[in-house]
Amino acid sequence: MTVDKELEKLSHSTPPAAAPEARARALAAAMQAFDTAENNAPAAQGNTKGWRQSSIIHWIWSPVMNKKFLAGSALATLLVIPAAGYLAIELTRNGLPIVDQTEIAGNLSKSDASKQPAATAGQPVTVAPQAPAGNNSLAEQSVAVAQAPRDKEAPALAKPDSSQTSEFAANDVAALPIKPEGSASARGAAKRSAPAAPGIVPQQQLAEPMAAIVPSPAPPAEGRMQIQVDPNRERFANAAANPIKSVATDPVSTFSADVDSASYSFVRRSLTGGAMPDPQSVRVEEMINYFPYDWPGPDNADQPFKATVTVMPTPWNHDTELMHVAIKGYDIAPASTPRANLVFLIDVSGSMDEPDKLPLLKSGFRLLVNRLKPDDTVSIVTYAGNAGTVLQPTRVAEKSKILSAIDRLEPGGSTGGAEGIEAAYDLAKQGFVKDGINRVMLATDGDFNVGPSSDEDLKRIIEERRKDGIFLTVLGFGRGNLNDSLMQTLAQNGNGSAAYIDTLAEVQKTLVEEAGSTLFPIASDVKFQVEFNPERIAEYRLIGYETRALNREDFNNDRVDAGDIGSGHSVTAIYEITPKGSPAVMNDDLRYGTADKAPAATADSAHHGELAYIKMRYKRPGQDKSALITTPVDDNAVATIDAAPQDVRFSVAVAAFGQKLSHVAAVDTYSYQAIADLAAASRGTDAFGYRSDFLGLIRLADGLSQR
Repeated sequence: MTVDKELEKLSHSTPPAAAPEARARALAAAMQAFDTAENNAPAAQGNTKGWRQSSIIHWIWSPVMNKKFLAGSALATLLVIPAAGYLAIELTRNGLPIVDQTEIAGNLSKSDASKQPAATAGQPVTVAPQAPAGNNSLAEQSVAVAQAPRDKEAPALAKPDSSQTSEFAANDVAALPIKPEGSASARGAAKRSAPAAPGIVPQQQLAEPMAAIVPSPAPPAEGRMQIQVDPNRERFANAAANPIKSVATDPVSTFSADVDSASYSFVRRSLTGGAMPDPQSVRVEEMINYFPYDWPGPDNADQPFKATVTVMPTPWNHDTELMHVAIKGYDIAPASTPRANLVFLIDVSGSMDEPDKLPLLKSGFRLLVNRLKPDDTVSIVTYAGNAGTVLQPTRVAEKSKILSAIDRLEPGGSTGGAEGIEAAYDLAKQGFVKDGINRVMLATDGDFNVGPSSDEDLKRIIEERRKDGIFLTVLGFGRGNLNDSLMQTLAQNGNGSAAYIDTLAEVQKTLVEEAGSTLFPIASDVKFQVEFNPERIAEYRLIGYETRALNREDFNNDRVDAGDIGSGHSVTAIYEITPKGSPAVMNDDLRYGTADKAPAATADSAHHGELAYIKMRYKRPGQDKSALITTPVDDNAVATIDAAPQDVRFSVAVAAFGQKLSHVAAVDTYSYQAIADLAAASRGTDAFGYRSDFLGLIRLADGLSQR
């Protein structure tokens, strides 16, 4: 009896439809016959027993396995297709990136190959099924996403039945179409198949065989591709809060004026958006100076600003006091404002294509044009990859021409800000008005990613061009891409100011209601220096102005640049001071005395009663030589915080709020409710509702901080 005849006989006697038990009994009989045949076979035929037994086992069980395989495939299809459709919709709606499979396959070949058991010749190796090559549809790609296994930490979106795995020999695994990650062909394919827009896959990319499209969990396994949505790219200057300083060793504090308001607007947008602001985005002095105050101002333009000092108990520390310095600039009457030569430098790059960016910007400049006088001139320069002049210097009397040019602005391209800045300054110089206002107004989301893009490179450009007598205003728009650090650098080095625009109401405030202070400077390079009397004051801490600190010797150096003050601007500085003998003193007395450290002026009995001495330096516009204003601080104290003027108390509430948001330890025990109570009691008439809005922000921060 030959094996072939026995197989044929077994096939007729036990058809495939028979129960597995019957086929198993038939198998036992066949195996006994085969054993007898093998033992009696000539040696030359070799022992084929193992191969024949494998053939019979395959013959008996293959119908059953085929049925199970078909049933599992059908079930998987019913489960995966709806999931694939849902995932395809989600990928399209959310704009999730779809990465070239060759890059992913290359990474998988590195990481997963190391996890597979070693294969020997002829030994089957189980691998995950590969999606078929060809021009896959988005739905088919989504199926690949659903079927692709994740790392061990995260379950697969749709785990295939184990019965659906295929068996390949080890040499078949090596033949799979996976390109090495580092190969030139893989890199070239990835570059050629980059999506034209987020979440959209070009046709040539779909033609490549798909391996898997799956976001890896963080942290990713070694060698595995990690797909991430672009992180928030907002950048802020990293500045630690001012420390407590000992008057015995460091009696002088020097800083530059700061009339910017960008920080307050950004904090407001974060809170109203349901998130606590980045502590680095909080500049306390900008929050204080955001609000209009009724500080006493100078009587005439001969003295550009006046300082008023109030000393009061500190609401968050009963053992210290606050020295509140309020400075008011001279307010130029609208009828006497000089002619203005303005250049609108507008970012029209692709990143500006959002409702709160270019459309809001256009509305803002339309309002500003309506505020200007007929003899003023306006020019428009745009930049997006390349700078272009949209409007040559045009008198505001031709308002329709200017507004039409603004309306035609459309976003598109990358951002080449350096070239645009150069072009804008050239145009401002071309239309320069002697004894008038010459200013570039840069409006951007802060993204300068083409050409010289470092803060230092752009700072150098601005410093070189400000010598022409042209000021700079920087207006920031939008979220997610804001480069606040660069905005501050440009404004500080361009004899100008910075503001952040998040709503049309903020446009109205910045460019209409405060147009005089925004556009018309009354003093440049304004510096402050406060000297504390060591006989009265042991320690002090300047609240805010961290990014505006100057060296002591910079105060008298006219070559050192500083901030500028516009018509009617208010500038407020607050020091927390610790009187001599207070239990709040943090520094021990020096063992070897401080007589050699004390300023000579303190030895004069005529100054014995003074707390401090305030000095202010400034230059008139167009002048290189600075002038000096001094103010001694002596009998300026009030017994309680409630006895301080209303505006003083409100500004102190804002200072407390800013410190709380920036995590200053001094106000840790001072609650949001206490801040709200202080602000509410000093709100006043609040003609524009700014202070009422501030109270709302305190409540939002209180709620968000308790999550």
